Amino acid sequence: MRVVVTTEARLSRTPDGAIWTIGSDGHQFWTRYLSAFEQVRVVARVRDVPEREDDAIRVDGGQVEVWAVPHYVGPRGYLRSRRKIRHAVQRAADHDDAVILRVPSQIGALLATERDRLRLPYGLEVVGDPYDVFAPGVISHPLRPLLRQLFARTLRRQCASAAAVSYVTERWLQTRYPARHDAVTGTYSSVDLPPAAYVPQPRRSTAPPQAPTLVSVGSLDQLYKGVDTLIEALAQLVGAGTDVRLVHVGHGRFRPRLEQLVARLGVADRVDFLGALPSGEPVRRQLDAADLFVMPSRTEGLPRALIEAMARGLPAIGSRVGGIPELLPDEDLVGPNDPPGLARAIARTLADPARMTEASARNLSRARHYSAASLADRRDTFYSQLRDSHRAADAVESSA
Repeated sequence: MRVVVTTEARLSRTPDGAIWTIGSDGHQFWTRYLSAFEQVRVVARVRDVPEREDDAIRVDGGQVEVWAVPHYVGPRGYLRSRRKIRHAVQRAADHDDAVILRVPSQIGALLATERDRLRLPYGLEVVGDPYDVFAPGVISHPLRPLLRQLFARTLRRQCASAAAVSYVTERWLQTRYPARHDAVTGTYSSVDLPPAAYVPQPRRSTAPPQAPTLVSVGSLDQLYKGVDTLIEALAQLVGAGTDVRLVHVGHGRFRPRLEQLVARLGVADRVDFLGALPSGEPVRRQLDAADLFVMPSRTEGLPRALIEAMARGLPAIGSRVGGIPELLPDEDLVGPNDPPGLARAIARTLADPARMTEASARNLSRARHYSAASLADRRDTFYSQLRDSHRAADAVESSA
């Protein structure tokens, strides 16, 4: 049986027909579905490029193929090409295919509508919360309040209709977007870290770092990671006499605005924007060189970057949004959009070696729950149950 999986990733196609991505969702990511299915078809936006980018990794190959949807960016881009997009998505899955929608997703919503129209089952992997994605301060768009309500309502309806629903969080998303009472359900993260991601022992701090380095990781295509909040907190720390610097890993269209912010606040010499780095060892080197990981997000599902930092035994400060409180204790949490509160939390943590040592051990232990071995059984069980429910539905339809 083939499984058709939708994603909001934007992929690239070179003239030889190969499909590429920047990030961690390359070919190996999609092979996880092969534990229960014979083939995987990835439905995603694809743009044609003359050559692959230096850091790009291959997506297709072997039992993984890509079904190209016309490339677009944002609501306006979608509206300009909506007929072509809708037509491509409607043809992505055959009657006999199992379907898994990684949501929230406009592409996923289109395919869910088509499956509902044909009275065919589908499963969901709920990886984020649209209500938080469209919260004030996360994106700037005149239709933001309307889109917030629309996409949250769509996701609730999808969860109430789907034959199977999995969540990346243990509690948060389940509360807002409950599955129907007879659905197959699961809880597992997309973050399955290999053994190399983990340090063998936690850190031991005997004294406050003299010139501490903060590190953050995340896309700059939107401001939902709260990097602007972190920069403002850094400026307050420097103004109070703390010799601190920040390294950010990640790229995106808001980088120029953030560079203007650090210049305006007088901390340009203390902030390094490294851009995108290949996943794996290059990112781990930055984590290992830092003293504290900071994630002041305005919205999150279950953040991979935070779990990767915890796997390096790195103390961390995060915001009280989404799945972050499922990873960090309350003492390591602050409210979003609160530069003074974030600055105080960073200062308290850096000044307390015992707290840093305890946080390192606790974070490393918690991150082990997201090892590849730990998550594979739960994920494979969900895929197998979804496959079996699809076969059962086909059998009922054939006998009718």
